[in-house]
Amino acid sequence: MLLSIPTLLMVAVFIFGLMGLLTLHAWSRGVREQTLGYLGSMLILAALGATLVSLRGQAPDFISLVLGNIVLLLGAALNWTAMRVFGGRPAHLPGIFAGALFWSLWGLMPGFYDDLGLRVTLYSLFTAVYGGLSVFELWRNRKHLEVAYLPALLLTLAHTGFYAVRSFADQGVSLEHALASTGHGTIFFAFLLFESMLYAIGIAYVTLAMVRERTELKFKAAAYTDPLTGIGNRRAFMSRGAQLLADCARRGEPAALLLCDLDHFKRLNDAYGHQTGDQALIAFSQVASQSIRQADVFARIGGEEFACLLGNADEHEALRIAQRICNSFHALPLLDAGVLSVSIGIVAGNAGEHELSRLLSMADNALYAAKDQGRNRVQLYQGAFSAPGPTSPATTTPPAQVG
Repeated sequence: MLLSIPTLLMVAVFIFGLMGLLTLHAWSRGVREQTLGYLGSMLILAALGATLVSLRGQAPDFISLVLGNIVLLLGAALNWTAMRVFGGRPAHLPGIFAGALFWSLWGLMPGFYDDLGLRVTLYSLFTAVYGGLSVFELWRNRKHLEVAYLPALLLTLAHTGFYAVRSFADQGVSLEHALASTGHGTIFFAFLLFESMLYAIGIAYVTLAMVRERTELKFKAAAYTDPLTGIGNRRAFMSRGAQLLADCARRGEPAALLLCDLDHFKRLNDAYGHQTGDQALIAFSQVASQSIRQADVFARIGGEEFACLLGNADEHEALRIAQRICNSFHALPLLDAGVLSVSIGIVAGNAGEHELSRLLSMADNALYAAKDQGRNRVQLYQGAFSAPGPTSPATTTPPAQVG
């Protein structure tokens, strides 16, 4: 049984408007994501455009046939823009207004109001093109979206496919016949309204889900990131370091832990100011990041204290990397020559013998030995991962001074 076209049209207008308002509400209530702003505006335009189109016979044809379809095409363009912005690209104003501008100019041409089939074909093609662009934006940015984009992709693809089919399979039906459910294309028109309602509900839901998922990922990343240097914080180091240590133990590979502490950092702050101290911390994080491998775990775990866990690295590799960090940091022209320096304690050996917290304690002993012997040096914890006795201090290798 065919549903009443007037009822479907009225329900469609209310659904478009309601989903648009809810989407804009979500956008305004703290989730300040441009994607939701564009999508909410698209749904509001869909409600307005459907309302204007439904005024055929009660208002001048210009309002329903020209202005109504212009509004609907702008809505389709904003749908594309929402996906484009979500993928990290800016809105493309010429593209947004291209369909509406074409329709405006075509509305001035003789014969526009008489050719229903051509209007349906061209409107459907424009909508399909904007839908195809939306699919393209989701697909091209899929690798860095980091969210479940597939529902939005499939939903938009189905919506695009429907209008592509309509462009050649539907010759249209006049609104009068559609409302009276007597025209040849009435069934297709009813299905169009039903599909549009499903798409409006579906795209609003899945887009909001994608935005919320990405927001949660950003909050999680912030919780694991040091805000000053941009590298991991202590929480990130303990979590990722434990995983790297477990992976090395499973593969039977050695591991090495470097514990770094900037020398005389309080004196540096007092003499040059806290802003310079912050610059020194940032500079060290950059020097160390450039000296290690991408798979290694590096983080700021305290005020001026940094830790780096090297996977599949023995003590010789650890000493080489630590010396490079010391030399590079000491040579930075950030302050007067020789002012910047760092001491590094190293523990290296079998990855399966101790937990990360124990390794940090052992590396800390080596770090204090480096401090006691003059700073600006690296110090290797003697005996690899073998723990010292309960009362005897950790032994160290002779210092390898730099500078």
